[in-house]
Amino acid sequence: MASIAGDPRFSMVAGEASGDLLASLLLGGLRQRWPRLSATGIGGPKLTAQGFTAWWPSEKLAVHGYAEALRHYREISGIREALAARLLQERPDLFIGVDAPDFNLGLEARLKAAGVRTVHFVCPSIWAWRGGRAKRLARSTDHVLCLFPFEPELLRGHGIEASYVGHPLADTIPLEVPRAAARAALGLSDGAPVLALLPGSRRGEIANLLPTFLGAVRLLHAARPDLRCVLPVAPGLRGLVDAQIATHGAGLPLTLLDGRSHEALAACDVTLIASGTATLEAALFKRPMVIAYRMAALSWQIMKRMRYQPWVGLPNILCRDFVVPELLQHDATPRALADAVLQWLDAPQRAAALEQRFMELHHLLRRDTARTATDAIARLLDRA
Repeated sequence: MASIAGDPRFSMVAGEASGDLLASLLLGGLRQRWPRLSATGIGGPKLTAQGFTAWWPSEKLAVHGYAEALRHYREISGIREALAARLLQERPDLFIGVDAPDFNLGLEARLKAAGVRTVHFVCPSIWAWRGGRAKRLARSTDHVLCLFPFEPELLRGHGIEASYVGHPLADTIPLEVPRAAARAALGLSDGAPVLALLPGSRRGEIANLLPTFLGAVRLLHAARPDLRCVLPVAPGLRGLVDAQIATHGAGLPLTLLDGRSHEALAACDVTLIASGTATLEAALFKRPMVIAYRMAALSWQIMKRMRYQPWVGLPNILCRDFVVPELLQHDATPRALADAVLQWLDAPQRAAALEQRFMELHHLLRRDTARTATDAIARLLDRA
């Protein structure tokens, strides 16, 4: 118990950019409680900036869809086996799996069976698809930290301890969006309409979505010659993005940004965006959006069969309504995307109504996540 009280040893696994961000925000809260803690495992640059020791980089887990996961199965499985062996030998005070349920839940189950306390941060979307994960989650984790208010009650129905901790992005993104400052920082004029393109942070997403996004921009530029477009590029993807633009986007009014997605969302009038955590960021920036997604045909067929609610995008799921359009797979054509963007640009009253709805959502999700999650973890460790 002395170790837990003074110098706790945590292990964490965060997959891809969104998990790295969530994990880094949580680790910051943990360090407020336990300044001398140690944290090791799998993480990205935001975690390592918090003093995390990454045995493997999070990009190793950043695969896109079932087809790509099958191609990388041997490497990812090997990493999980090596990590499990090391953790079972070192026995941290707590293991925290951050999202990446296909990787983390099996690892958590092995650790829990061996007496290592486990927490899963981010409830798997059993309310959207893959309801069978609830039983697996109960076997794998001692506690779930939930980002959304309806999740703990749902999990308790499956015998799973859970706490609603709010979404850390709601704490970090300001309630009032600094649009003028963001435009000035990006060199954008106040008058021209701005479209932010966010085609995802994985290589597979870029390959599947960016050509279609660029086709939509070409149509939009013909209809609105004054439209400016900004494209934040995730670390390590600049070469792929440049190649796609050379093939599909020559001559388009594009400004590429190294990261800076939050500034792009703050500055824009509307965003064309891949389904995922970034859509919640867009909602917290109170921005109209058009959600799109495309994946390998096999992955799409599997996902369609497992899905049992009408929404895919997080803003629509949380609002329980199609407050923003979703154009998926074969529906995500350049013409359809361009038309949906124009409908936002041509309807300022509709955009203002959406902004108010997103403000209400922002207040609901703002819970000082780092502190609330740390309190839940402290209670769990006190029972150890």
